[in-house]
Amino acid sequence: MFDTKVAILVRDDLAVWQKLNVTAFLATGIAGAVPEAMGEPYRDAAGRCHARLLGQPILVFAADAEMLRRAWQQAIQRDLIRSAYVRAMFETGHDAANREVFAREPADAPDLVGLALHGPKKDVDKATKGAVLHP
Repeated sequence: MFDTKVAILVRDDLAVWQKLNVTAFLATGIAGAVPEAMGEPYRDAAGRCHARLLGQPILVFAADAEMLRRAWQQAIQRDLIRSAYVRAMFETGHDAANREVFAREPADAPDLVGLALHGPKKDVDKATKGAVLHP
C-alpha cells in the first residue's frame, strides 16, 4: 500500500517515560523532514479542525545499542531520512542545547537511544533487519 516506510527504533533499556519521550520527539523529526507524508487535517463531528497526522503507519521497534548502531550505519549508507536522539539529550532543557550535545557526538558512533527512519520500504527494512516490534 505504501512505497515508503517509517520506523522508530528505541533503546529497550530506557525507562518507560524516556521511551515515550524519545518516540514522540523522533516522530516529529520525520514529520518535519517529510511534510508530504502528512495526511489531511482531522475534523470531528462538530466540524472542529484537528492537527494532521502522518498518513502512514509508524512501526516502533525495541533495540539495543548494537541494533541502533547498525541501523544508523545502514541509514547513512542508504541516505534515508533520519531523526536521532542521543543519551546526552536527556540532560538538556531546550532545542538549542539538544543540537549542541548532538553535534559533539562521534559522527560514526553516536550514543543513540532512538532513531527514526523514513525512505523506500526496502531500504528501511534492511536498516531495521533483525529488530523486533516494541512490546
